[in-house]
Amino acid sequence: MTHEPLTFNINWKRLAREYKNKFQRKTFRESSSNYQYEELGIPHFPADLELRDYQQEAVVNWLKNQGRGTLKMATGSGKTIIALAIATELYQKIRLQVLLVVCPYRHLVLQWARECQIFNLNPICAMSRIDDWQKNLSNQLYNVYSGKQKFLTIITTNSTLISEGFKSQLKFFPAKTLIIGDEAHNLGSTRLEASLPRNIGLRLALSATPERYYDDVGTDALLNYFGKIIPPEFTLADAIRKGALVPYLYYPVFVELTESESFLYAKLTKRIGWNLSNNPNLEQNDTITSLLTKRSRLVGTAANKLEALKDIMKNRLQTSHTLFYCGDGYMDNYNSSYRRQIEAVTRILGKELGYRVNTYTSDNSLEEREQLRQQFERRELQGLVAIRCLDEGIDIPAIKTAIILASTSNPRQFIQRRGRILRPHPGKKNATLFDMIVIPPSLDRETWEIEKKLLQKELNRFIEFAELADNAAEARKKLLELEARFS
Repeated sequence: MTHEPLTFNINWKRLAREYKNKFQRKTFRESSSNYQYEELGIPHFPADLELRDYQQEAVVNWLKNQGRGTLKMATGSGKTIIALAIATELYQKIRLQVLLVVCPYRHLVLQWARECQIFNLNPICAMSRIDDWQKNLSNQLYNVYSGKQKFLTIITTNSTLISEGFKSQLKFFPAKTLIIGDEAHNLGSTRLEASLPRNIGLRLALSATPERYYDDVGTDALLNYFGKIIPPEFTLADAIRKGALVPYLYYPVFVELTESESFLYAKLTKRIGWNLSNNPNLEQNDTITSLLTKRSRLVGTAANKLEALKDIMKNRLQTSHTLFYCGDGYMDNYNSSYRRQIEAVTRILGKELGYRVNTYTSDNSLEEREQLRQQFERRELQGLVAIRCLDEGIDIPAIKTAIILASTSNPRQFIQRRGRILRPHPGKKNATLFDMIVIPPSLDRETWEIEKKLLQKELNRFIEFAELADNAAEARKKLLELEARFS
């Protein structure tokens, strides 16, 4: 693995040693509070913020790795705080001039902006219309170069990063710029990775799951650009043990397919088997991928999940802060007026059960999502019904209960979802997860041999969920009974 060299010299060992000593001597607060900053926009470590030991270790190890590295840490572990602590340290020690943060979604830009303000930063949010930010960015870059401005923070989206308007500005970024890739696994795609600025040498990637699903080439490209995964890796178990996330209860809910769904499931599974026998390389077989996607959507929108939802909720109608994860598919065996699962779920909860809910999807504007979040936290809404936009990055720590009606086999999705649900919040001692698991129908022997291999991957996810739950023994027993049934 090779990296482009920095165009300026830094004694990284000395920086790492000084940073470590600062914490060991318990002088970090004093040095932070005594540090003189003249105006808004200059990085300043908050006097009332204290890094956890693993966060301090991450900063030290990034410095030891000569200003490169990837943090692989669970959702809720405070990766944003670590990143901003690094930027602050670099400003104090080498006079870092620009902080560039790249996020996959617009709502994450706004979340980063709020976190940056805690560190006395005044970021430009570059997204949407170019007229809203390009002139301001050009002016501030010029002021940094001319010495009129000491520091610039810019937060942008992946899509804006690859736009011509933003790329035309990147060549003017000074050498002392730090680029932070948030939810960095997204940046491993061919187009995005090719657009990452090579003239910026200080690099930090953040992700609970930096390894890209079925994309080793993209994973390697990502780590080659940002740098290797640096210790400490901070797992979800670590986060719960350290109090960064709350403990949880896990309840698997088994669901049978209808007769027509079972017929289609068996048909798709046979076709998957035929294709696997001819081309066993799943990663490079578009036909198999398409068939698996169809079958996944069939499972995700199984009609009996709606009955299971009613059974769960009939004794929980006085609860609040509940999140309902839906699939994005259509339901062939349900009321034709509500063919999308999210529509059917919203109708059942709101119309039939009187549970106060609203949908939270990519169709909602940023302003609407913020309003929904506030209504949810104030209990004006008891629940939010979501598809995918809560899978990455969004922070609604008030969530106490999640009912998962649909999941993909991508481990990133359920890792992100679980982290979303377990974020701490005042008065929140634990969280509860209901996970709907579709039981495969009876299949002929030949088809079943194919199905067992595919089912095992799903069972591994369910068992992983159960292992860390407070009711692990109860959940694990139920799941092992299912595994034995299909072994």
